[in-house]
Amino acid sequence: MTASPAMQEYLAEAYRLAFYQTDDPYISTSALADVLHVSPPAVTRMVQRLKEAGFLDHEPYRGIRLTPRGEREALMNIRKHRLVERFLVDVMGFGWHEVHDAADSLGATASDMVVNRMDDLTGHPRRCPHGEPIPSADGLMPRIVDTLLADVAADAEYVVSRCNTHDVEKLRYLASLGLTPGAAIRLEERAPFHGPLHVRVGDQTHFLGYELAQVLRVCAPHEFGGM
Repeated sequence: MTASPAMQEYLAEAYRLAFYQTDDPYISTSALADVLHVSPPAVTRMVQRLKEAGFLDHEPYRGIRLTPRGEREALMNIRKHRLVERFLVDVMGFGWHEVHDAADSLGATASDMVVNRMDDLTGHPRRCPHGEPIPSADGLMPRIVDTLLADVAADAEYVVSRCNTHDVEKLRYLASLGLTPGAAIRLEERAPFHGPLHVRVGDQTHFLGYELAQVLRVCAPHEFGGM
């Protein structure tokens, strides 16, 4: 059975959720419902379809886990989405805040040949505009070592690794501060009790709220590896 676009979306989101968990391959159906903005009964119905098609396993009280076949399907969907985003930003000149929904629409109809040409035209990028890794054509997801900006030590140099939000206004604001993937920054100070972070970008220091700092992940300069 070939996965439909709706099934591919579920598989891709399930993979993304599991990707951020290093200690458990299972994710809850409620977490999947939250990220997809659908009702729990809708997730239950789709999970059953995906299980019957061999794309995932479902274990009561633990949640769902992708099978190797389901993981492959998810990775190909993620690869297509992130390459389309890269093409829209690098070639067509869109802002990084404009491309997530457009990539969902274009990715659902773009053929592998078209996506491979986008890969060529963007120079075979390693990350999407938001810093997320792009799976290889043979289905391998690069592992990235990074940490939430809200959790790292102050008085140290970092590089912005990823931005984990699709909120348009947050992305606009972060871009206006220069806080985009690949940017070299210095966390100068952290106010106590979840107070603002003093982040230096170039010759300017910005005061970043704790909530916003939780959508940014940073890494040591030598671990970034380029876009």
